[in-house]
Amino acid sequence: MNAQPYLSQLFSLDGRVALVTGGSSGIGRAIAGALARAGAGVVVVARREDQLIATIDELTSEGCRAGWVSGDLGSRDGVRAAAEAAAAVFGEPDILVNSADVNLRPPMDELGEDVWDTTMTVNLEAPFLLGQRFGPGMAERGFGRIIHVTSQQAHRAFVRSGAYGVSKGALESLARSQAEAWSPYGVTCNTLVPGFVMTPLNARLSSDPEKVAALAERTMVGRNGLAEDFAGAAVWLAGRSSAYVTGQSIHVDGGFSVH
Repeated sequence: MNAQPYLSQLFSLDGRVALVTGGSSGIGRAIAGALARAGAGVVVVARREDQLIATIDELTSEGCRAGWVSGDLGSRDGVRAAAEAAAAVFGEPDILVNSADVNLRPPMDELGEDVWDTTMTVNLEAPFLLGQRFGPGMAERGFGRIIHVTSQQAHRAFVRSGAYGVSKGALESLARSQAEAWSPYGVTCNTLVPGFVMTPLNARLSSDPEKVAALAERTMVGRNGLAEDFAGAAVWLAGRSSAYVTGQSIHVDGGFSVH
């Protein structure tokens, strides 16, 4: 039996368009690559042009359809400008992945309004604005996938959760609100919840071997996460096979959250 037609029907993203924020590094880059290799035209939105170019060059060299937009998600005007520029590359997206975030976590008694505002703008307001821009169009067309990337801090306080944990908890609530509004029209909205993943965003912890080992021991699989661990879950949530899954927070964490 040739399984390829069946697998393609379940997981192929041929003909779809995806927008991935934070898609030039870490988990976002792994997700962008997975969606592109599954057949979607992928537009990566991030700040650093060198990382954007390297990401897109890698994908296009493999025959994928990919483009990039350098955008600042730290202001409403920046988010709106990035959204319009991204939609101009391959057309209106069918898949929106919000992976861009900032990880500023000073001690709670030193948490100032500047850190609070920056964290909420990038981690929560940008996904909200992008959802408002693209969600209704997805609903009108009868198909859409919104995927947010959050954190263990959305569910429990540790390692100075601060404003970061608040923003990620609110982002999971946003996914449920989006699901309530648009899932009757074919738009699913879900969240991927990482454990500790060895990415540039976690450089502060990654540089401490003892903490890295302790975090790995807390998992059930015996290791910390890698960005590529999110590829399969992202392709599944982006495609037809996840049509009956919405409003969910799906932990991709090696059992970290239940150990």
